[in-house]
Amino acid sequence: MGLRRKFNIVMSSVFLVGFVAAAAIAQRLLEENARQQAVREARLLLDTATALRTSMVEHVSPYLAAVNHEVFLPHSVPAFAATETIRELRKRHADYSYKEATLNPTNPRNRTADWEADVVQQFRQHPAHEEIIGERPTAGRRSLYIAKPIRVNHTACLQCHGTPSTAPASLLRLYGHANGFGWQPGEIVGAQIVNVPMDVPLTQAARLLTPFLLTLAAVFVFVFIALNLMMGWLILRPIRRMAQSADRLSTGDFTEPEFSEQGPHEVALLGSAFNRMRRSLEKAMEILRQTPRR
Repeated sequence: MGLRRKFNIVMSSVFLVGFVAAAAIAQRLLEENARQQAVREARLLLDTATALRTSMVEHVSPYLAAVNHEVFLPHSVPAFAATETIRELRKRHADYSYKEATLNPTNPRNRTADWEADVVQQFRQHPAHEEIIGERPTAGRRSLYIAKPIRVNHTACLQCHGTPSTAPASLLRLYGHANGFGWQPGEIVGAQIVNVPMDVPLTQAARLLTPFLLTLAAVFVFVFIALNLMMGWLILRPIRRMAQSADRLSTGDFTEPEFSEQGPHEVALLGSAFNRMRRSLEKAMEILRQTPRR
């Protein structure tokens, strides 16, 4: 097996290992970047809903408190207003969702699903946690969710969620006496949960991976060809000349010119050693020719 073939086999093996490793690392980094993009989108949506709730609590609900005793206005409830606002957004972005998932809600649509109840229980078991991020399949696709706990931090909440006897009559006429009562100050009663799809960022990551791998392969081919040319010109060509010269020297032909000894590289050193051997052999042959035979 020739030196070039051995070199090419080693180079191809190194490239294959490096290519596979680079592909795996690039895919992992791109998927992580896609996940972080989904997290940013989810946080933006969650912060929007939280800002709506805060705005309702500070600027709207106090002015409607007296009206709610006569006619209960669901839109005056911060959770309801935030949910309805995001619901309008979902008309153009159906894959995104927001829910005020509550264990014991006044409005039945806010009741927790099984997986949402598990999230709320995690907040109850670990009250110090302010955020939970996870992934779950939705209709056969990957989606990311972010959840924040809903705590009873305002005494105003207990006016509607304390006991039926203290709740506005208008609320009882609309939602009844069975649900949404018995909340306690500081209790975690639910979670704000945002779901965002991961299909778009993951698809973008896959699209970026393909040109990256093609570019990496093109760079290898270029380097592979360049190294082969350099090896042929700087190494194999002088070695072939030395082999041919050695073959002629073995037959007593000393007409072959000496090799260049310029440069510190190994081929120049080999040429210098070959020239010394050539001179020594030529002198030895000359001595043998001058020595009389007995």
